Amino acid sequence: MSDPEEKKEAGIFSSQNVLSLYLPALILALGTGIATPALPVYTKSFDISFGVASLVIIVHMVGSLLSSLPTGYLIDRIGRRKMILAGPLLTAISSFLIAVAHSFPELLFYRFLGGWASQMWLIARLAIIADTGAARQRGRQITGMIGLEGIGRLLGPAVGGFTAAWDIRIPFLLHGLLCIIAIIPSFKMIRETAPSRSAGESAVSAHEGPHPGTSRFSLLVFPIMLLLGVQFLVALTRGVIWGGTLDLYAVYTYDIGPKMLGILNAINSAIGIPLTFAAGYLMDRFGRKATIVPGFSLLGLSFIFMALVANFHWSFPVFVAAYLCVNFSQGVTSGSMQTLGSDLAPADARGQFFGTWRMVQEIGTVLSPTLFTLISEYQGFTASFLFLCLTAFSVAFLVGTQVPETLKK
Repeated sequence: MSDPEEKKEAGIFSSQNVLSLYLPALILALGTGIATPALPVYTKSFDISFGVASLVIIVHMVGSLLSSLPTGYLIDRIGRRKMILAGPLLTAISSFLIAVAHSFPELLFYRFLGGWASQMWLIARLAIIADTGAARQRGRQITGMIGLEGIGRLLGPAVGGFTAAWDIRIPFLLHGLLCIIAIIPSFKMIRETAPSRSAGESAVSAHEGPHPGTSRFSLLVFPIMLLLGVQFLVALTRGVIWGGTLDLYAVYTYDIGPKMLGILNAINSAIGIPLTFAAGYLMDRFGRKATIVPGFSLLGLSFIFMALVANFHWSFPVFVAAYLCVNFSQGVTSGSMQTLGSDLAPADARGQFFGTWRMVQEIGTVLSPTLFTLISEYQGFTASFLFLCLTAFSVAFLVGTQVPETLKK
């Protein structure tokens, strides 16, 4: 291993990474977890139908989608540091405003703002990892953050469920406060990692910014175009899990409250945390496909289970079993697509690359709950879950047979 590579390996747990990436990931996830069980119940309090209520998830994803390309450009133009600081601060503002929303349209606007801010944090941290991480550590570095986020989601929903019982707005206030706390160390510890700035380029070169053509030309080759298509299918499959559509389905189908949602989310996190850390090791040891193919195959089978639950109107305990199977399978694939993106990102235009990469994902993520809701309205929930089963199996097939392994042996 070369000296630079050894330094990168040693730096995976450096004080900068711990205080500016891992710790904020943990605290931000804790805040998000606190707000998660309160959101479906808070949305339902506006006395709207399931289809309309789904907009509270969809607009958050739309905000993330529209943020991706501008954020990617700004990350290359003004640097990683400014964007990774601004994201959590904007998230805090949106969460505080949600707590004082007086109407459902107002709630939707604040959720849109929160989606925009979350994308800023995500793309900036991916760019920093691609800048500083060695190829055989990226899987562990990404899944390490995801694992810490899992710990936050494990602790957060229980707190959110019980505080929501006092006042449904309290979890959103706690979320905003934790976002501010999470970013405080970064003001001192975070360093600019953009190659054009860290290498000490001249003021003229820095003003000119990175070379935008690199990422655009990189996207034109067939393997990358195929991988972007797979990324779209991945987002279609996992969008209902990420956005909380399954939680909303549970609230409307089984009439459960925030406490039960908090318990379910906590159990999911407890299952997913060890899987996430294991996925990072497997990706760095055996390759990225080692988790993607079996993980999405299991996810397809889990959605078949969920379709049977919906079709035969099985009891809530059976639904919980299917729900846990879905989230277990999701845990096997944790960080896989982010690691692939980090492998492929061009050094001189990583922000723009991740902006495009995330835009494709966000389009699929927005369409996922939208299509799920539309299919359920006209064909029933059984058809919605079977649609997700088809997309999951498609990912497993394409990655297993068409996508090349990006980890160099």
